[in-house]
Amino acid sequence: MKWSALATKLFRMTKQSYIIKIPIILLIALLFSSIKLLAQTTPSREMDEYLEKKADGFNTSYENKDVKTYNALLSEYLAIYEKLSAHEKKQQAYLLGNIYYNLTCIYSLLNNKTSALTYLKKAIDVGYNDYGHVQNDSDLDNIRNEKEFIELNKKLKQTGDYLSILKKAGKYNLSDNRAIPKFTYQESNNPNLVALRKGFNIDSIAGQGTDVLKILELMHWVHDLIPHDGMNGNPEVKNAMSMLEVCKKESRGLNCRGLALVLNECYLAIGIKSRIVTCLPKDSLKIDQDCHVINAVYSESLKKWLWIDPTFDAYVMNEKGELLSIEEVRERLIGDKPLILNPEANWNNQQTQTKEDYLENYMAKNLYILECPISSEYNMESSSEGKTFNYIRLLPLDYFEQTPDKSEEKEEKNNTLWISYKTNNPNLFWEH
Repeated sequence: MKWSALATKLFRMTKQSYIIKIPIILLIALLFSSIKLLAQTTPSREMDEYLEKKADGFNTSYENKDVKTYNALLSEYLAIYEKLSAHEKKQQAYLLGNIYYNLTCIYSLLNNKTSALTYLKKAIDVGYNDYGHVQNDSDLDNIRNEKEFIELNKKLKQTGDYLSILKKAGKYNLSDNRAIPKFTYQESNNPNLVALRKGFNIDSIAGQGTDVLKILELMHWVHDLIPHDGMNGNPEVKNAMSMLEVCKKESRGLNCRGLALVLNECYLAIGIKSRIVTCLPKDSLKIDQDCHVINAVYSESLKKWLWIDPTFDAYVMNEKGELLSIEEVRERLIGDKPLILNPEANWNNQQTQTKEDYLENYMAKNLYILECPISSEYNMESSSEGKTFNYIRLLPLDYFEQTPDKSEEKEEKNNTLWISYKTNNPNLFWEH
């Protein structure tokens, strides 16, 4: 099913990432709910209603290779699409690209090479970017040796071969001494963290083992306690106490950022240094809305940061079974060195994750840029009047936007200020 690739891409978004195959019959309607939440804007009601009504039609016509019905649906979709604002169109680039891509597949299966190549070009031009899927999709076998396909595939490789892109981003500058603030970690005696520790019996959950075992036990606990929910945004108040209570009261989950925030405060509550880390793609085309948020947690016994992902209950090891940091995983992906994903890694205890999908495809894309809040503390991402949010980004040297060193963005509505610092020096970024 070609919508599987679409699901894999769109549901791996900022604050709502999936690595799961969504049933084809539901996908189009789900995707637009996903896009609305990500963009925090509402596409026209007409578009929403159309897709809710016609999702089955797109799916059925694809499955039946009914090119006439599919084209009729596409024409109706485009008539509504053209009424949208430029911003709304940009937010829907993934979906339109995948609609074109599936039409490419139908034409290819019908051996209509000219039309298949026409719509493959349309898909790529509007933002379809799944190079890895194109290489393995048997639906395209009828056009794979065509000269135009080869040229389009080369173009797609430049923006969609995520592991190749990451390998070109291996160089940092250890001499970069631009001034960036020091990372700080709230002490466990903070009253809010004490309340969290007692209220949820964090010590009992963490257990009496080593710090590494405590780190893993808390990750498992958050993963099992709160389902990942990519279809709804996080509550306005973004601290562990509040979000856990809301999830219980409303029988709901959190997106990847919410899960990482909850886990982060649990670690701080028992005196373990932790950060949330936003893992971002290169996105040279300015169309990729996707990223993933995990935790970097410092083990005093191992004297290193550890890769901890509560969304997928995931950590990563080398060939010796030694736990790795985000920095080490990135370096090993670039250097083609062995990586082992813990066997119990999964999405919502429903979908097992593989090293190939999770690390070599999804995270290879999202390990290009890394970003952390400067102060790791309770309630750090809840918005309030006059609040200042400070972040540091670690950029590879081949990134196309290296300046300014410091940027500020003010949100007039809440009188909040967002400050971002840049560095090319991983040693400064990963200081503990």
